[in-house]
Amino acid sequence: MPTPTFIILYVADPSASARFYAGILDRAPVESSSEFAMFALDTGTMLGLWARDAVKPATDPSTGGAEVGLPADSAAAVDTRHADWAKRGLPILQAPTSMDFGRTFVASDPDGHRLRVFAPAAK
Repeated sequence: MPTPTFIILYVADPSASARFYAGILDRAPVESSSEFAMFALDTGTMLGLWARDAVKPATDPSTGGAEVGLPADSAAAVDTRHADWAKRGLPILQAPTSMDFGRTFVASDPDGHRLRVFAPAAK
């Protein structure tokens, strides 16, 4: 099975979403227009932000949702990122907590997509 290398989130305002993601990813988009923005991530994966009213074929806004996983180096790094994002005013959906897979918290972007920061549990 091929490895996915491109993630697209359907958003209300690609420019606003690009500013949001530029802030949390600490990088500028490699492509940006009124209907689309794209970020190159360190892993080689691309993150696209596409205006939901410009997507062809049209999407059904009542279905689906998305969660983007953002790894951290340690449980302490999860807590540090949580404090930074809370200070920036990101909506926090789940405070830092330890789960069976490791330390995590969940925030949301301007379109309600979930951003899960996590540090895997030691094996």
